[in-house]
Parts: sequence; C-alpha cells; structure tokens
Amino acid sequence: MDTTVPIQRDGGQRDGEQRDVGAGLSAVTRLAPGSASPAVQVVSRAPDGAGIATILLVDDDEVDLRAARRAFTTLRITNPLVTARDGREALDLLRGKNGRARLASPYLVLLDLNMPRMGGVEFLTELRDDPELCQTVVFVMTNSAAAGDRTLAYQKNIAGYVLKQELDRSFVDAIALLHHYWSMVQLPD
Repeated sequence: MDTTVPIQRDGGQRDGEQRDVGAGLSAVTRLAPGSASPAVQVVSRAPDGAGIATILLVDDDEVDLRAARRAFTTLRITNPLVTARDGREALDLLRGKNGRARLASPYLVLLDLNMPRMGGVEFLTELRDDPELCQTVVFVMTNSAAAGDRTLAYQKNIAGYVLKQELDRSFVDAIALLHHYWSMVQLPD
C-alpha cells in the first residue's frame, strides 16, 4: 500500500521524518517537488515495527532489473531494493557468506527462474532445505510459462507466480500488487 495523504501544515513534520502510524506501518513525511506542503507516504514495516521490509530481487536480466527499479520509483516505494544476479548470489546475501553482508529481516524475495549458475528452482530447493531460511516469502516473476516450472515452484511453497510477458504496464502493475501484499501481511522474522 503506497498511500500519500496530506498533513496539516503546522504539524511540525520535516522532510524525511518517519513515525509509527500503527497496523505495522510507518509514515515518512515528504515534501512534494515545487510545493511547501508536505505529504505523508506510508511504507510497510516489520510486524514488530523494527524495520522496513527489504525486497530482494533475484534476476540476471538488466532490462528487467531497470524496469523493476523504475516501478519502485514510479510507485514511490521506499522499501530497500537489493538485487542479486542468480540464486547463488541471493543465498550469499541471505546467509551473509562470501564477503556479503547478511540481509536483515524482514525481507521478501522476487525471483526469476531462468538464471546462470543457480536458477530459481535450484535456489528454492536450497532455500527450503535451510532451517534458517525456509520460511522466506518468495514470489516468482519469470518469462517461463511452462506448466512444469510453475508446478515445481508451487511445490516449493512460493507465494505467487507472475508471468512477466503478461504484465500490461511492464512491472508497475505487478510491483503495485506485490507492494500491497507485503504492506498488509506480517512477514516472518
């Protein structure tokens, strides 16, 4: 949910100020370009209010990565977006291995299936076999319309399967839907 609501001018909030607004959400005060009137942008937070959920986008296609970043910007999503080029790099981020800082929870994974080194299905297999990572929420965003890929992904307990080529406005509609999801649910620690 990316909701922007006007706030009172005399409310004393400053640009970038963040405050808890309940229901697992926080509000960030933003000044609209060319306006002295602030607005409040609501962003998703961890269930305990400890931090904003990080989105890990696992995709090797630079065009898709740019499209996702543009969608985040267009929708004014302020959740941190971290990228990995394949399943191996994503696991290194989630585990804090091979010189990578461990990705702090809560997080949600957006996963492509067809990647070099370690593809999405292999990533899901290793993720679900890891006791520390097995509860990770994963959405697949892929070009693979193969029923077998979809079945394998759902057998690995993904939260959803989105075909990139069926998106009307590239990533914007899908990212908006996913943003609404991760804003409303409580992600595992």
